[in-house]
Amino acid sequence: MNKKNKTSIWTVAMAIACLAMPPVACNNDDNEVNNVVDNSKSLPTHKLYAKGYWLALTLAETTWYQDSECIAFTEDDIEWFDVNTRELRFRDTDEPFYKKLELLEGVEFRLGDETLFSGSTFVGLVCSQVFDDLVLCRGYIDGEQIVDDHYYLYDCYPLQFINDKIVQENRLRRAAQWETFTKYLESKGKLRK
Repeated sequence: MNKKNKTSIWTVAMAIACLAMPPVACNNDDNEVNNVVDNSKSLPTHKLYAKGYWLALTLAETTWYQDSECIAFTEDDIEWFDVNTRELRFRDTDEPFYKKLELLEGVEFRLGDETLFSGSTFVGLVCSQVFDDLVLCRGYIDGEQIVDDHYYLYDCYPLQFINDKIVQENRLRRAAQWETFTKYLESKGKLRK
């Protein structure tokens, strides 16, 4: 094999390796990649919070990679949750919530050390994919306008698939976690009925 072929093969191998590596960054204004650091001491121990995950595709499998620094929100950021509309209202902060997660990023809801909902996805009304499991959806349609500053915890996306068998099975599987989630928010005075 000549030197040119070896260099080409090496370049292709490096490109594949780089593409297979998981991105491990939280969204930030500088678009810099943050190193994954074990900051478990700074994680909320007895609070409700959500962490972001990046979906990484490798040659062998699809895996969720967690950036331990990427806490999307805590219960302190939640103003209220409406059980009927499933709207999750966040308090106004210096940084809008949508800048803390990327569209199609995974979201894990936790209560202290307990995982409530894992494998959910952050979606927006611009997403054309179908999700048959829990999503945190940004926006709603008011007439002919999209209103972006509202967030909803839906059992699927788009909602026209709510009666799908898989969606209903996933909903039943999460029933105990939903009860824990809503009772906890009610105990904090953050539940609307």
